[in-house]
Amino acid sequence: MPEEFEIVREFEVDVPPEKVWEAVTTGTGGYLWPMDPPEPREGGQGPFGSTVTAWDPPHRYTSRSENVGMPTQSLNQLDYTIEPRDEGRHAWVRYVHSGIFTDDWNNQYDGASKHTNFYLHTLCEYLTHFAPRPVAFAQLNGPAASATQEALAAVAHALGLADDAAAGTKAAVQGPGGRTLDAVLDYRNPYFIGLRTDNALIRFFGRGHWGAPLGISIHDFAPDADAEANQSAWRAWLNGVFSQA
Repeated sequence: MPEEFEIVREFEVDVPPEKVWEAVTTGTGGYLWPMDPPEPREGGQGPFGSTVTAWDPPHRYTSRSENVGMPTQSLNQLDYTIEPRDEGRHAWVRYVHSGIFTDDWNNQYDGASKHTNFYLHTLCEYLTHFAPRPVAFAQLNGPAASATQEALAAVAHALGLADDAAAGTKAAVQGPGGRTLDAVLDYRNPYFIGLRTDNALIRFFGRGHWGAPLGISIHDFAPDADAEANQSAWRAWLNGVFSQA
């Protein structure tokens, strides 16, 4: 049966509110995926056919989608409240994701809640280290063999991460083409791995916990970044991890 859900998160980040506003309205490729910017007015069109229901720069932005075209969701709303802290040098953010799941509520909510934590962490990494640099964004899904709960551990092993390597540690990871990438392991739990290099955020999604293949997103901020080349290189790497020709 359809049932409402609500996911609420609050956090502070050491950038001004205007920088957060820019990220969540026009800079989504830096931490999530590229979206068409919302029409800057209440009642305007938002990304993916949504409607802007609140627009008060740089303090409040809400978008709402009905009949979102997903088999397990009929309503989706994203709400950002942004307030200044420390005389405007920092920002406090309240994020609310709400809507209606129409099927498999517990699994859908669990996945959305855990993904929210990772996406908001990536937002803070982007704001702190890269915004507002232009980004080349690429994403891909692994082969069917990666749709298991053990897939993320296999990826960690292929990267060369020690089992006890915790978030915040530096790591020399084994990337595509045998290249060694100097990175900070900025996020790690049984569901996700986040790496930050001098020029990129590389994110690994262990979606086998929710019955889907493992995913990777690459947010590359290097001046010569090539999204298509990044996607091809990491696809070959991922296929190698799961022994796909």
